[in-house]
Amino acid sequence: MELNHDGAARHVGVEIEFAAVSAADATGVVQALFGGEIETVDPHQYFVRATELGDFECKLDFQYAHRPAGPGDEAPAVMGELGEKLRHIIGDVSSLVAPCEIVCPPLEIAQLLRIDDLREALRRAGAAGTGEGLLYAFGAQLNPEIASRSPGYVLSILQAYMLLSDWLRAEIAIDPARWLLAFADPFPEAYQELVLSPDYRPDMETLIDNHLAYNPTRNRELDMLPLFCWLDEKRVRNAMDDPRIKPRPTFHYRLPDAQVQDPGWTIAAEWNRWCRVEHLAADRDALAGACGAWREHSAKVFAQPWAEEVKAWLR
Repeated sequence: MELNHDGAARHVGVEIEFAAVSAADATGVVQALFGGEIETVDPHQYFVRATELGDFECKLDFQYAHRPAGPGDEAPAVMGELGEKLRHIIGDVSSLVAPCEIVCPPLEIAQLLRIDDLREALRRAGAAGTGEGLLYAFGAQLNPEIASRSPGYVLSILQAYMLLSDWLRAEIAIDPARWLLAFADPFPEAYQELVLSPDYRPDMETLIDNHLAYNPTRNRELDMLPLFCWLDEKRVRNAMDDPRIKPRPTFHYRLPDAQVQDPGWTIAAEWNRWCRVEHLAADRDALAGACGAWREHSAKVFAQPWAEEVKAWLR
């Protein structure tokens, strides 16, 4: 679907993790490509404002290296200065193991090719991606805007994703470090059985409550918490007190590796894989057929891998 929940053009946010290029140097890469003005938050966090595509954020992906936002940072001057120095030290040390991250502005789908220009520029600057180090379990995350607020639409995407999860993992060839370190876990089997049941037709409140009951964590390959928080923030906050959950009308697709060192890896390819989920969700007959096939497959003692069987429902 090309329109979002308000009838405007849909946008997609992109987040890319990498190592071997600092946040400061990544900021320079972004500015060289897209223009804009650099705003320094601290030595490990920068914004590039008012580029031709919007505002980019470049940062070390480690919260303790950054100055807290808001009134919680009000402290005596001496403690504030010591805290600032400590954060700088923490950032310098953690930069040896923690990834840097570029958070791109929401883009229209046709603009995603510009992010591949950025990916290539990072590669040329020496950025290392997933698999380049033992603990380099880096992700490339997509945040597609929702096309509708209706529970039926959200459920159909969730169902389609569950059905295609094994195929996506096989296609992407997820690096072992990412599942060993539990950065993008699949949904629990019991939750899949509930959601893929033929009589599961929840209203939005029930959909959110069920999800929170089975998934009280951000660590899912398709993280629904930002969307559910946007739809019903009080309900989510009552169940999970995690300030990292940011309300937004998007699906937070966390599965892809960030292979920035590979000249053949592209954001466009990852987007095209995500589109398979949306296509299946939009085809009611195919979705119902795939759900039925999944239930039959789950009941078998011996069966071919579901990643192979589900290909019959791809288009």
